[in-house]
Amino acid sequence: MSVKIIVDSTSDLIPAVKERVEVVPLTIRFDDEEFIDGVTINHKMFYEKLIESDVIPTTSQATPSAFVPYFDRIKEDGDSAVVIALSSKLSGTYQSACIAAQDYDNVYVVDSGNVAIGAGILVEYALSLLDKGLSAKEIADELNEKKESVIIVAMLDTLEYLKKGGRISAAVAFAGGVLNIKPVVSVENGEIKMLGKARGSKQGNNLLVQEIEKAGGVDFDKPVLLGYTGLNDTLLQKYVEDSKQLWAHAKSALNTTVIGSTIGTHVGPGAVAVAFFKKN
Repeated sequence: MSVKIIVDSTSDLIPAVKERVEVVPLTIRFDDEEFIDGVTINHKMFYEKLIESDVIPTTSQATPSAFVPYFDRIKEDGDSAVVIALSSKLSGTYQSACIAAQDYDNVYVVDSGNVAIGAGILVEYALSLLDKGLSAKEIADELNEKKESVIIVAMLDTLEYLKKGGRISAAVAFAGGVLNIKPVVSVENGEIKMLGKARGSKQGNNLLVQEIEKAGGVDFDKPVLLGYTGLNDTLLQKYVEDSKQLWAHAKSALNTTVIGSTIGTHVGPGAVAVAFFKKN
């Protein structure tokens, strides 16, 4: 009997991780257009539409029935599974997975308490536990313990999308644009929380480094993932160069990925983010 890892499409994963898991897609809606995340729309198409659109897209949760085909295969093959879901504070997807799992043995559902690259490193950590031979229950128990150590911090390039989403006023967004303000934020309890503001990207990068250090530093024995929003990683590469002293103790090359719609919708293109396990 083998253990399968199942995730929803809001987890941002590097290719080596994605090919080892099964992905349940959510839906993304731009006005009257609906897309299946990762199936009928990819990240590049999403950001092209986000930049062109005047409306903020919405993401619909996965329903219990969306999980059933995956759980049926688990049952038929005599396997077990760990489901790692988007934070229950952000979506009902976790609850949907729990409802579907009630009819199956050996399916364990974990509320990641996170999203995007934060959920991504939890998935990568789950695979490392799988490689060590842990059972599905043991993996789920370990994830529930360690997920509290996952930190995401990000620097935004624009305030425009926070304005569109009603999170800040038009006046604040305008003033921020004039002053070249780069907010540094985190995701806490499913909400985007402002940590600080800087004038320009260099000061913003320094503030990002300070916030990482304030969180307790990076545990390089566990997965680390850097992400960016938009159509290219130019600003992310600048951040890595500006903060290279932070990564001096990394035990391998830094993994990077584009951040998907759940966070990209609210922060817009040009954001850079870091997800890591803080040191205990």
